[in-house]
Amino acid sequence: MTRFWYTKRSLGGQRGFTLIELMIVVAIIGILAAIAVPLYANMQARARIAKAQADIRGLASAVSVYTAHMGTLPSALGLLTAIATSPQNITAGPFMAAIPTPPSTAWTPSGNYSYAINAALGTFTISAVGDGATVSAP
Repeated sequence: MTRFWYTKRSLGGQRGFTLIELMIVVAIIGILAAIAVPLYANMQARARIAKAQADIRGLASAVSVYTAHMGTLPSALGLLTAIATSPQNITAGPFMAAIPTPPSTAWTPSGNYSYAINAALGTFTISAVGDGATVSAP
């Protein structure tokens, strides 16, 4: 039994990794990182664009409901967060809990979504610009 504890064991001459093996591993990790970082940055930009699209669809839907209730387009997006009384004296609203903000400070210089009305046609446009893309509805 004591022979087991005091027997000299060797690993067959292996002492660890060679410098070449370590350099190859570091090179492979560097190549993988060089591929992954741009993909991650692109994914963030696509997520910001998707958030802007979702926000604008929600705003457009609320504007449509407001227009159906009131008979006219709202003069500003802020009216969507208030209770509105129609010409028939019917109260409804708020049509949105809060006006969403753009995905980042790089979107829209004013920090809000752009809302434009064409009174002659009775149409509206909600838009935002950022990350090399323009998102608008309808």
